[in-house]
This record gives sequence, structure tokens and C-alpha cells, in this order.
Amino acid sequence: MAVYSNLTVDQGTDFSIAIDVTDSSGTVLDLTGFTAKGQIRRSFNSSTAVDITCTVRAPATDGILDISLTNAQTNAMKAGRYVYDVEITSSGGVKDRVLEGQIEVMPGVTQI
Repeated sequence: MAVYSNLTVDQGTDFSIAIDVTDSSGTVLDLTGFTAKGQIRRSFNSSTAVDITCTVRAPATDGILDISLTNAQTNAMKAGRYVYDVEITSSGGVKDRVLEGQIEVMPGVTQI
């Protein structure tokens, strides 16, 4: 069910996107009672991770997840390529990956 999507993040800036979550037939998934979690790592085997803020947008019946990183998080990341994924968990404990791919952190020039 996971969608593969490569993302680009500007170092030192806030980042956010909305994800439309659908089932295998393309029907919007009702996210009532679901939680979501996402992480970014330098590689699949990295022991350190950056947590992605993931929230179910109201109304949950619309099937939209908002994911974001703060400017402090992106500023702390070295420029380069990372891997990431976002998973949802139902109230019954069933987990499913809904988004995965690579994130390219682009270096910034402006220092504030």
C-alpha cells in the first residue's frame, strides 16, 4: 500500500506536506482511531533518526495525513540524501506503511 515518493527539503526551513491515504482500490481510507509515525535516517541501517511529525487531519474520514519538520530539525540535518517512511497504526494495532522514499536535504546559504 505504500506510495514511493522522493522529497526535497531545504536545510534550515520548515517543511510540510499533506498525504492522501487510500486503500489498494483507490478509495479514501477513514483514519478515525489511527495514529501515524515517520522517521528519516541517513541509511536503512542508521541507529539515529529524525522523527517526522505526523497528524491525522480532521475530519479523519477524509483520509489526510499532515507530515512536517521544523526549521530546527532541517537545520540540524547535514545536506545530502536520506531515506524515510511513514506508517499508520489502527486502533486495533494493525500497522501499514503508507509512504516511503528518499529525502534530499539541500544546503542553505542564509544563516539567521
